[in-house]
Amino acid sequence: MTRARDIANVTVTPTFPDGSINIADLNIDGGTDIGAALVDADLMVVDDGAGGTNKKATMSRLATYMSTKVGGGGTEFVASTGAISDAASVAFTQFDASKYDNYIFYFMYVKPASDNVNFYGQVSTDGGSNYDSTNGNYHVNGTTDAPAFHLNRSAGPGNNTNEYGVCGTMELFGPHLTNYTYAIPHVILQGYDGQIFFGNKDDNAATVHLVAADVDAIKFTFSSGNIASGEIIMFGIKNA
Repeated sequence: MTRARDIANVTVTPTFPDGSINIADLNIDGGTDIGAALVDADLMVVDDGAGGTNKKATMSRLATYMSTKVGGGGTEFVASTGAISDAASVAFTQFDASKYDNYIFYFMYVKPASDNVNFYGQVSTDGGSNYDSTNGNYHVNGTTDAPAFHLNRSAGPGNNTNEYGVCGTMELFGPHLTNYTYAIPHVILQGYDGQIFFGNKDDNAATVHLVAADVDAIKFTFSSGNIASGEIIMFGIKNA
């Protein structure tokens, strides 16, 4: 007499021939949610070239693909200082000529620790190891000599309790080109005497670094004293 076998606890992994499961038979509704933000290492399944061969791909590949669908001139976040607290200066060294032609910096309530000082931007041609502070190597509209990009022109921001520093933007054009590097700041600020100034007081804000060189970093500082508070954010204008 043949004895029946107990197969209740036997686990078998089925094998299906490639291409034998129709997409209509897939149901992921009952799956467990990832419960977190997607990251570059997460995997997805793709039909390679719509040829019926399914392969895996990382989310980083999707990010790369999506970037090819954004035309030249798209604005992309590059870096931020975060909240500044009593810093002598803050610097950005994330310049990348393979991705960006131009840059925009956003100033958010950048307040000096000292009263009635100038807001400066000084550039580097060696990745931030040194910053040019030579008086005369910069030109500000209406002023032939300057030690930096002069971002507030002649109205010095104040540091009293009810004075909130500098807000605005600065556009930096083609710093990787071995030309003079042009910049145009557009700021609003509360002066040391309590007055509000827009457009760098007299609206002549153009400024230039008078050295034909590849600029690859920039430092923001005040002409005297530290940066008490604020934040600066860097965006790149994509070249492709």
